[in-house]
Amino acid sequence: MASFKPTKIPIYPKLGEKVTPDTLYWKNYKAPVQIKEFGAVTSIDFSPLAPHNYAVTASTRIHIYGPFSQEPVKTFTRFKDTAYSGKFRSDGQLLVAGCEDSVVRLFDVSGKVALRVFKGHTKGVHVTDFTSDCYHILTGSDDYTCRLWDIPNSTELTSYKEHTDYIRCGTTSKLNRDIFITGSYDHTLRVFDARVEKSVMTMDHSQPVESVLLYPSEGLLVSAGGRYVKVWDLLKGGQPLVSLKNHHKTVTCLGLSGNGQRLLSASLDRHVKVYNTTNYKVVHNFDYAASILSLALAPDDESVVVGMTNGVLSIKHRKSPEEKQEVAGKQRRRPVYRIFVKGRNYVPKKDDFLVSKPVKSHLAKYDKQLKRFNISKALDTALESWRKNRKPEITVAVMKELDRRGTLNNALAGRDEQNLSQLLNFLIGNVVDPRFTPVLVTATEMILDIYKAVVGQSSVVDRQLVRLQELVEREIDYQQDLLEVLGMLDTLFASSLPRKEVPCPGSSRPNGLAEGGLGAPGPQLQAA
Repeated sequence: MASFKPTKIPIYPKLGEKVTPDTLYWKNYKAPVQIKEFGAVTSIDFSPLAPHNYAVTASTRIHIYGPFSQEPVKTFTRFKDTAYSGKFRSDGQLLVAGCEDSVVRLFDVSGKVALRVFKGHTKGVHVTDFTSDCYHILTGSDDYTCRLWDIPNSTELTSYKEHTDYIRCGTTSKLNRDIFITGSYDHTLRVFDARVEKSVMTMDHSQPVESVLLYPSEGLLVSAGGRYVKVWDLLKGGQPLVSLKNHHKTVTCLGLSGNGQRLLSASLDRHVKVYNTTNYKVVHNFDYAASILSLALAPDDESVVVGMTNGVLSIKHRKSPEEKQEVAGKQRRRPVYRIFVKGRNYVPKKDDFLVSKPVKSHLAKYDKQLKRFNISKALDTALESWRKNRKPEITVAVMKELDRRGTLNNALAGRDEQNLSQLLNFLIGNVVDPRFTPVLVTATEMILDIYKAVVGQSSVVDRQLVRLQELVEREIDYQQDLLEVLGMLDTLFASSLPRKEVPCPGSSRPNGLAEGGLGAPGPQLQAA
């Protein structure tokens, strides 16, 4: 008697994550290093000079960390209240920061005491930045004003009060010392020129603006507020180009990769999205444990630093080529597999006694029922909730085996309302799946033939039969529409292909007439 053969479960290809160059590039980071700060991390800024230290603004202090240090190399604590927006100057020698006490402080990176103190705002200062000539400072405050300050004289140069709500973000032009941009909770972005008394351009973001960013060419401006990230063309008078809505909570900060070809946005939904600046599609995603308030990238994307609301600073460093090779080498070494197959390829010699050990086959529960010819119980086992939801191919494979044996009709018959409802629910969820349609259509026809006499006796079963009917009719309509579209495409392809003239056999002309035939003068014979 032949041994029982287990049911063969087909393996379908999995639609996994598509591996792209962006996936490989942005996944090439080590495990994050986490540092606990004294409060929520509101600002991160990298020094433009090597070794590219970065300033972290949290609570009432600013910490400066080295590229690979887990302890601050410098700390500024001369703040009476919460500090905001610690920014380096382009030469990396000075650092400016605002404070909730409305005072702006300027520090020497190598010193401890503030070099300059700028007083004039009446509420907290959340925005600070240096102009491109390194001699002026831009500030924005909750008193609705943005101001320019002169560093050598510690005096206020000009003040603008055009916003009608808190100013929470701003940036200066790196190409023109007089141009700067501010974003406010009044939903507007304003472009200012220090040589003019009023703003020269206004854009409506339609949400409270949390962050602004200028492209290196400064022809495009990016703003973040609410769930939206918007791109504006400054060369066309602030015309909106793109509106992105990939986050489901407020977007708090923006970043740009070292080559300027990837835009990053971070949000309170704990995600960092990476966009391709050509088509603005999301090419990668980072997940974090808490809501994100600040984001910064080191030059050449060597590090990604994120500050969160729970006071945790997360730093991801890029792997070096040596570490990549080391990881690859570890992945290639698999001693467990080598031990598992040890001795399997041993060939016995001529005088050896071979003792064979029968291999015990472990059958699944449904296979045990099939082996005992309990066809209804085998189908019930295959229809268990966890199996039909996670691996419907097992249920379909059991139905196919029962159909091959000619016992599927008997397995489907004799079911009560609960079992029949469970079976119809499985059919509704999988009958239009192209992988399972050939088997499930046969099972559906059998069910309709068996239970057509009792239709109308159960409202639950009747509703499921109506749903199944609507589902099949909708799928038939889809297929008919697809066939029409396919016919249209065939016509378009046929009309777009170049026409080729096929001459008839024995003829050198495309119309089939030989030279000298009807309607065409023959060649003139020349006298010798």
